Amino acid sequence: MLALRLIEEGRTELVEMETPPAPPPGQIQVRMKTVALNHIDVWGLRGMAFAKRKLPLTVAVEGAGEVVALGDGVTTHKIGDRVALYAGVTCGHCKRCLKGQENLCENIAGIMGFHIDGLAAQFVNLDPRQAIHIPEGVNDVDAACATTTFGTVEHMLFENAKLEPGETILIQAGGSGIGTTAIRMAKQAGAYVFTTVGSDEKIQKVLDLGADVAINYNKDRFESIVRRATDKKGVDVVFEHVGPDTWAKSLFCLKRGGRLVTCGSTTGVSAETNLFQLFQMQLRIFGSFGANFGNIRSGLQKMAGGLRPVIDSEIELGDIGTALRRMQSRDLFGKIVAHVPA
Repeated sequence: MLALRLIEEGRTELVEMETPPAPPPGQIQVRMKTVALNHIDVWGLRGMAFAKRKLPLTVAVEGAGEVVALGDGVTTHKIGDRVALYAGVTCGHCKRCLKGQENLCENIAGIMGFHIDGLAAQFVNLDPRQAIHIPEGVNDVDAACATTTFGTVEHMLFENAKLEPGETILIQAGGSGIGTTAIRMAKQAGAYVFTTVGSDEKIQKVLDLGADVAINYNKDRFESIVRRATDKKGVDVVFEHVGPDTWAKSLFCLKRGGRLVTCGSTTGVSAETNLFQLFQMQLRIFGSFGANFGNIRSGLQKMAGGLRPVIDSEIELGDIGTALRRMQSRDLFGKIVAHVPA
């Protein structure tokens, strides 16, 4: 089969390798159709795995495909099922997993595409728990964005920040994959949305998605605009995933008792925090990583209902290396999805 492998830091190659054998008891085999790119893939390309791993490594943490083989004892899936794949290899039996908090699994064996072989291959064997059924009406390109993109935003907005109708939210980097999704989900939930973008050409694009106010953070002080527009009170929620470049200003944008939720730090790993501001304003900060199975199913139902991911471009599997470097330059709007060769 063909697979896209990270050969060394910064270099990927589309190579031929052995097709996985028939799935063992309790597993399924999926014929991959699409994979979606994320900043975690960029981190992997740059060698930022935060854990031991062995190269070469098959890349990609998010994708969709079709079940083509069943191991003995599998009753949850059948041949031909369309599935979105969850890259976290969770145990399924710890306290967190049993409570439906799979992204807090106490015995996680790694993340496919980051620590162990991932989804950018024609065939993948895995636990059926990691294969979430795709509802009718959701195509393979959109479904590729279900687990890391829609699931992450669902978890951030509604489980952590608990966004409510009528609230105000600032979404950082609104032109990114999760930023565009967050705008659409927040508007659907009835929120008033401020968002930042990195260029004037993206302003109208995020307004077209439903954002109420769009700010070019490279030209204007977004914190001043947000404070003025809210009578100096600030917003209820900030959706953060940029890091040091926006962190202090994001906190300044919050109203008393406001909530900041963060799932990423694309501009670095350390940021200064004003502790006086934190406790005097009674701010709440939520760290959020990935999603649980329930979040993914909720996101897929929203897709089936018409809330689609924003697709920047569709590419071939062998072009992922170039696309990841494009992601590093922030020259995109929405998600990049790669088609796996038939």
